[in-house]
Amino acid sequence: MTTSTQPLFQPSSEEQGATLTALQPMYSALVREFVIDASTCPVDEEFATSPESIEHAEAWFQQVDGQIQVHQLRQFLQTTPLANEGVLRHLLLHHMHKAVKSTSDRDKTDFLLVQYFSLCAPSGLEDTDLDLDYVAQVLEPVLGPQQPTLPSWLTSLETIMQSAARCRRLSELLHSGALEQGRKLKTQSSARYFEASAMVAFARFSFMIRRIFFRLMHDDLNAIQDGLRELERRGISTIDCRRAQFSAEEPTGRLRMICQSWKVMFHAEYSSGQPLRMLVDLRAAVDDALQNRASKNSLAASAAASATSDDGPQE
Repeated sequence: MTTSTQPLFQPSSEEQGATLTALQPMYSALVREFVIDASTCPVDEEFATSPESIEHAEAWFQQVDGQIQVHQLRQFLQTTPLANEGVLRHLLLHHMHKAVKSTSDRDKTDFLLVQYFSLCAPSGLEDTDLDLDYVAQVLEPVLGPQQPTLPSWLTSLETIMQSAARCRRLSELLHSGALEQGRKLKTQSSARYFEASAMVAFARFSFMIRRIFFRLMHDDLNAIQDGLRELERRGISTIDCRRAQFSAEEPTGRLRMICQSWKVMFHAEYSSGQPLRMLVDLRAAVDDALQNRASKNSLAASAAASATSDDGPQE
């Protein structure tokens, strides 16, 4: 699906040329990384900013854009040293200045706005500081000066965020429908997504949801690792993890190593599909193992107490 939109502001030939020149190293690296069938990038040290040369260069960038999926862009930007503030800013300008934008352009813009905000905002930012005005201020280099107000068609974003914030486990977040509701709003927004006020609202929403996800994900991983250590302390070295697509006698040591690798894998994305479900199911399996062991200990203690009573002096 494609939509035609009016750019936030029309860049000059010099600005377009500067954006393409800044993106050339990254796009060339993308072509190599994902083995994309594309000719040599027409932007080089002698790149001219005439309308003809810019049109030729933009056609090449469009060709590469059409073959790069948002998950590939996400993966690349989170591993390459090329992803600095300037590159992210030029990437956003490149996608937002397109007269005809695809669904992929929207998804990439949505991801890039959150990446840009995360990079530029202070690390100790409190949730109470994250109002629309603050987000608009941080995004001003790409969206221009704004006095944002929440569009009437996006008022449900606040309700969704409040619902997500009440979740105490990752399983609750997944079952709350918050992630799906947010994606649905973005899909239904169509061309309205690229209105500045909407992009500010969606950037704030996505950043807050991602922050909630990371907190719950780390809580689950820590709970799993604490549970595994407790099981090992009780002399249990394997547990039934078939519900999480592991074996019926999965070694606790291996599960701890898997949790360490998941901390890296889930660092980037809060909609990782099946592996995310495995994490939720693994916590449930560890919780069950702890509860079953506690129940067995309780039964054993009751049996021992009963036997002691039976062997005692009779009246």
